[in-house]
Amino acid sequence: MSMASTSVIVEEEKQLILYSYWRSSCSFRVRIALNLKGLKYDYKAVNLLKGEQSHPDFLQLNPVGFVPVLVDGPAVIFDSFAIIMYLEDKFPQQHPLLPTDIHKRAINFQAVSIVSSSIQPLHNLNLLKYVEGKVGPDEKLPWVQNVIKKGFTALEKLLKEHTGRYATGDEVFMADIFLAPQLHAASKRFNIHMNEFPILSRLHETYYEIPAFRDALPENQPDAMG
Repeated sequence: MSMASTSVIVEEEKQLILYSYWRSSCSFRVRIALNLKGLKYDYKAVNLLKGEQSHPDFLQLNPVGFVPVLVDGPAVIFDSFAIIMYLEDKFPQQHPLLPTDIHKRAINFQAVSIVSSSIQPLHNLNLLKYVEGKVGPDEKLPWVQNVIKKGFTALEKLLKEHTGRYATGDEVFMADIFLAPQLHAASKRFNIHMNEFPILSRLHETYYEIPAFRDALPENQPDAMG
């Protein structure tokens, strides 16, 4: 790599700003992707419990009012999947996040879809507040556990024939980036007994061995609260 191209990458890295909340699993995904690619970024905390995601300034960045948001110079990208694909397209040589094999890529996308469409949105903060208000606070945890267990059952079946050391082989790919935060939340926040899901349980333990994952953990973020 020439000095000129190196300077361009360094300059691009300096431009990256991540608006994040320490406990957001969607932000957690993006932090893992940034770490795996070795990209430096400025961390801008958005306190969801204080409603900072609804402030007019933040809504200028993301009119949906969710984290994460990545700002890369003039580019503003929200939605974790869009951000991760943007990073993959812009920095393809820095730890590729997708395999070249098209079948294995499809398995990765399916795992990503299960987590991002069938599990995480059904236990986000807004929905849990709605369940609490309409049904009662005692129904929140059973709701979350049912959603997660259904999704995890599907993931166990999907990954059964494809796992290696990681979700789809012996390299860390996008499926792992989406799985790790969901497994962490299930175990730490929602009291899911992971022994019901042997494949996911093994992956969950393996992810803690990866520095890029450990550095992205909620408790290791500057806005983390006890």
